[in-house]
Amino acid sequence: MIYKETFKVDSRHRAITFHNVTAQLKEAVKKSGIKNGIAVVYSHHTTCCVITQECAFDMSMTGLETLQQDLVNVMDKMVPECKYEGMYLHPGPKALKFAEEHDEDAWGCHNTDAHLRSSIIGRSETIVIDDGECDLGEFGFVYFIDFDDTRGRTRTVQIMLIGE
Repeated sequence: MIYKETFKVDSRHRAITFHNVTAQLKEAVKKSGIKNGIAVVYSHHTTCCVITQECAFDMSMTGLETLQQDLVNVMDKMVPECKYEGMYLHPGPKALKFAEEHDEDAWGCHNTDAHLRSSIIGRSETIVIDDGECDLGEFGFVYFIDFDDTRGRTRTVQIMLIGE
């Protein structure tokens, strides 16, 4: 059996946004009736990713959970935020012209860091469904992360369930 569901999340402007999508995933598994199989949580957005992680309980000064802030801090060291034109090769003149022709602003194209971060982490997670439950461990959650903070926007989260 295959079951598919999509839903929307709203990301904030000038902030990397973490969306806890665990409840939506568990509800999809329940609705599907699948008892044993796999769940794939996926982003078709190339600046977003999906991870599984435990709840850190504590909050950072930015409003993120401490593990989330730690991930942002590590990614800032590995792939610095694009702060000025020319910091990365992307976007080049052809990409900027394409964006202009499609009513995109030039600054919104300077999201190379978000593309690279998503490429490193990955745009999907696969979770085992065992006896009708997501096997996330005792403290596991599923987070959809939007690394593109050039503007707020609505994103689509996709869930595909395969099993019996």
